[in-house]
Amino acid sequence: MTVTQKNAVHARRNCRLCGSTDLVKVLSFGETPLANAYLSSADLEKPELFAPLVVNACNACKLVQLRDVVDPKVLFSNYLYVSGTSPVFVAHFADYAKTVVERFGLGGDSLVVDIGSNDGVLLAHFKTLGTKILGIDPAQNIAAEATKNGILTIPEFFTPETARRVADEKGKASIITANNVFAHTDDVIGFVESVKELLAPEGVFIFENQYLKDLIEKNLFDMIYHEHLCYYHLTPLVPFFQQRGLRVFDVEHVPTHGGSIRVYVGWNDGPHKTSERVERMLSEEGALNEVSTYHVFSKRIDAIGKKLCSLLGDFHRQGKRIVGYGAPAKATTLCYALGIDGKTLEYIVDDSPLKQGLYMPGTHIPIKPSDTLYTDKPDYCLILAWNFADSIITNHLQFKENGGVFIVPVPTPRILS
Repeated sequence: MTVTQKNAVHARRNCRLCGSTDLVKVLSFGETPLANAYLSSADLEKPELFAPLVVNACNACKLVQLRDVVDPKVLFSNYLYVSGTSPVFVAHFADYAKTVVERFGLGGDSLVVDIGSNDGVLLAHFKTLGTKILGIDPAQNIAAEATKNGILTIPEFFTPETARRVADEKGKASIITANNVFAHTDDVIGFVESVKELLAPEGVFIFENQYLKDLIEKNLFDMIYHEHLCYYHLTPLVPFFQQRGLRVFDVEHVPTHGGSIRVYVGWNDGPHKTSERVERMLSEEGALNEVSTYHVFSKRIDAIGKKLCSLLGDFHRQGKRIVGYGAPAKATTLCYALGIDGKTLEYIVDDSPLKQGLYMPGTHIPIKPSDTLYTDKPDYCLILAWNFADSIITNHLQFKENGGVFIVPVPTPRILS
């Protein structure tokens, strides 16, 4: 069935983890376009789907989550984000795979299943290390390309039915990974039930997601967009898994996306000893459970917007030309939250050929190849993909040598000398 704008969005009235209806609104960005809904030139005159971007906190279990849900078929069935275009992520996933293989003694009989496997960049490393692999990803375009490149990928959403079929055909999984996708599901309980269908008795479910504590402390508000339905910290997760026969036995703080957590989950009676890191992280999360924390955060977002717009406005009045670097999903939230549009940025450059030639959702800022920095020679470049700022600057020293200046928007707007 074709999903129309009318039925593509609905508001959720209860908590995704505990089911409580005791929810309180802690942030609102108004209505924004879908962060990854890039436009072709032919799409510019067509209506775009906007949805409320409202953040609730659960007073019962403390999960921070979006109120409004966009139909996942709209969000994920045709997807333009691929991890493999970033050398930083390729290196991260290579280390990730090596760590998991060594820690859990994986071998040729071990099956690793990656949920939301994207272009297969993580599974490729597991394959090189000698394990069996399988990807599951609903983006049919990317799943087909991954399979073509030797990473077998099932183009489906991860459901209990899919999990049972995989278990019947390939056996139980030693490792199930979900990187930056566990927070994307509205049906968290169904996702975990699917994990249970597929996970071996000694198996481990490992997921990485941007960490709420980093998001708040580093002002990474642009990580909030419609794909990210949950903003996880450990406090609500430990009892949630426990109630379902599973146990969080370890957690690591990793640097991706400005700060993420990698959570290790096994069966309650599984062989994995619970690390002291779990209790240590729980003890550091007190402020995340207070509604007042988010009110203060909202005021900081407003202050960042005023500072950045003032800075960019001064450059414009001086006759300077400003562009952006990176068209990640978070750039859509940042632009809408701070009032940045095509009058502010002439264009955005991006390294991904999939995005080049398209236009940003809502603002319709054109996306061009990164070498445009050299052929066009703008004066200032606002790094919207701030999590890759170091590598962007290193790779584009020529822009600086030509007199160009980089700016980063978070955790506070600043000019990079």
